[in-house]
Amino acid sequence: MKAYIIHVNGVVQAVGFRPFVYRIAHENDLKGYVKNLGDAGVEIVVEGQERDVESFLRDLKTKKPPLARIDRIKKREIPPQGFPEFYIEKSSRGGGAGDSIIPPDIAICDDCLRELFDPTDKRYMYPFIVCTNCGPRFTIIEDLPYDRENTTMNEFPMCDFCRSEYEDPLNRRYHAEPVCCPVCGPSYRLYSNDGTEIYGDPLRRAAELIDKGYIVAIKGIGGIHLACDAANEEAVAELRRRTFRPQKPFALMAKDLETVRGFAYVSAEEEEELTSYRRPIITLRKREPFTLPENLAPGLHTVGVMLPYAGTHHILFHWSKSPVYVMTSANLPDMPMVKDNERAFRELHGIADYFLLHNRRILNRADDSVVRFVNGKRAVIRRSRGFVPLPIEIPFEYRGLAVGAELMNAFGVTKNGKVYPSQYIGNTGKVEVFEFMRGAIEHFRKILRVRGLDLIIADLHPGYNTTKLAMEMANELEVDLLQVQHHYAHVASVMAEHNLDGVVGIALDGVGYGTDGRVWGGEVIYLSYEDVERLAHINYYPLPGGDLASYYPLRALMGILSRVYGIKGIEEVVRKCCPKAVGSLKYGRVEFNVILSQLAKGINTVQASSMGRVLDALAVLLNVAYRRHYEGEPAMKLESLALKGKNDLKIDVPTEGELIKVEEAFQEILELEASPADVAYSVHLALARTFAEVAVEKAREFGVKNIAMSGGVAYNEPMVKTVRKIVEANGLRFYSTYEVPRGDNGINVGQAFLGGLYLEGYLSPEDLSL
Repeated sequence: MKAYIIHVNGVVQAVGFRPFVYRIAHENDLKGYVKNLGDAGVEIVVEGQERDVESFLRDLKTKKPPLARIDRIKKREIPPQGFPEFYIEKSSRGGGAGDSIIPPDIAICDDCLRELFDPTDKRYMYPFIVCTNCGPRFTIIEDLPYDRENTTMNEFPMCDFCRSEYEDPLNRRYHAEPVCCPVCGPSYRLYSNDGTEIYGDPLRRAAELIDKGYIVAIKGIGGIHLACDAANEEAVAELRRRTFRPQKPFALMAKDLETVRGFAYVSAEEEEELTSYRRPIITLRKREPFTLPENLAPGLHTVGVMLPYAGTHHILFHWSKSPVYVMTSANLPDMPMVKDNERAFRELHGIADYFLLHNRRILNRADDSVVRFVNGKRAVIRRSRGFVPLPIEIPFEYRGLAVGAELMNAFGVTKNGKVYPSQYIGNTGKVEVFEFMRGAIEHFRKILRVRGLDLIIADLHPGYNTTKLAMEMANELEVDLLQVQHHYAHVASVMAEHNLDGVVGIALDGVGYGTDGRVWGGEVIYLSYEDVERLAHINYYPLPGGDLASYYPLRALMGILSRVYGIKGIEEVVRKCCPKAVGSLKYGRVEFNVILSQLAKGINTVQASSMGRVLDALAVLLNVAYRRHYEGEPAMKLESLALKGKNDLKIDVPTEGELIKVEEAFQEILELEASPADVAYSVHLALARTFAEVAVEKAREFGVKNIAMSGGVAYNEPMVKTVRKIVEANGLRFYSTYEVPRGDNGINVGQAFLGGLYLEGYLSPEDLSL
């Protein structure tokens, strides 16, 4: 007889791993136990014949539950102890050295969905139906180990029926911590906007109200949504008015895949992601003609869609006549999504007509994740529900905190060679979001058992709240602080995901504080374990009003035109090409004249190399968008116009040394006689061609085979496709990220990677900030 102690690390909690081990141990005639060690994973002791132990280990690797992920197995022989049977031992807390991974929130499984609509099942039409293969995880967990008493389900003692399933190792609900039924579990109630409860079946009544054109706040897994009938143009318009979102595309939830195909094109890759356990919002190309109201996603060629992921959603669609809902986060612009009942009544009063709320606490807010497929590859825009808190591996082992960017924020906690990115945080310039971030950092450090830190990493921008928080925490905890340049971190995020040791990176976005104190955003960067160097960039142009130019892109256009036509020529170009843009300014003509004066005198202007502002300026010039109502709006609408273009007009974007002179392309554009769609299409190709060619040239110069592309512009289909084509035609390898967000939501991973390079002695603080 042989005996072994086996430690398993990975996604092995809250996925039915212990009952799985129990079953295969019995199948292989082994004795011993399996035990949850909290953050340290799972401990297994087995006794039996050597061949049976080997068979058990094969089964452990090849037959694991669908949601489990085994990162590491350690086996050590021990003296036999004579166990009479194999059993499941009570969990222990773990000491903080391990890296057991909590799974994300998981969409309802097929087994539970079948039971949900089975009239003979005890959980028939019960919205909180779950098992070990599905249901909330991250959003309800308070601490490790992942046991019921450490979740918000601790407020709902199990009835005898649920406990019998929970304690049966052969049952699908064995140790499914959120397990419950109508007798013992959470429940929904429906209220009018004055707080009066409406009696009857709350979900059926809510579905009827949505069908009648009302707006209903619906509490779900990670927060509260605002829902209305997506086919009701008036209801959609009213929701826009109440939420102050005149242009921002609304996310849709469709009853099933067949419904989605009725208004959007769905590729095989998109279908796989739509139906995955993550159930993210996927931005899909609209069918033509688009059969839903245009005010759902005005001016865009895409629409964001997700499928139901909770019993609640399936029941609502069961009762509803409408097969498509608007399902948008319940918050005012740039504020955190509302998740608590009391705050819902207070903050959504005057927005929602009715409130469908349950009584289970949402401990960890988690917005819906957003994904787009670019050139056939997944590009994560917002990484949150369904992804978090799964980690990204990096080749550095240290305990750190990467605080991320100011906008689209997510932070990352590093431990044992992994970065654990947080859920979507948002715009930390808002006090409420900043406080949400503070609380989320503490929670992550708690559940990951990361109390002491080796390093805190922040952006170089001195005015960011995230940078100030990093400084405050570094001082309080007596930890080193490392500040890294924004676009270096973008490039590093690609290196982290693909474990690369050197790249020439193309980093294109709206804004990032440069090492020279200017605004960067159109960069070619060399990054390796030995060096980091800015190789080329868009020629600086003035941005009058600084950040105001991101909201009023006419300012960016005027700054770029001043490089070509001088101050006197700006007015003539605007009057000829986009006269309505002047009226988009807050103070109209008066403000326009002030901007001219600012440019003439160099007052209140910053110098920028931002690709994002270049695309915004082009959107104004082609009369696509004059204002930015949401992040990326002008550039997104410009891309939608470009995809209607057919002819490449071969616009030239010249280079001179390290400078990419986009202003000269504007001069050429103004001399063209072509459709706006062809111009938009051609300028995308021209910009992409120039950056790709510069990157290829620099890669050869530095002896690098890898070219990386990151930043918010790396979601742009024609630009990514063009860059990739040129890179690969030159025998080089093209990389972007497919797990880490390409925009600022993923910058924490790049920061964490650079932190590792610093701690290992490869790069100095001066390398990363000067």
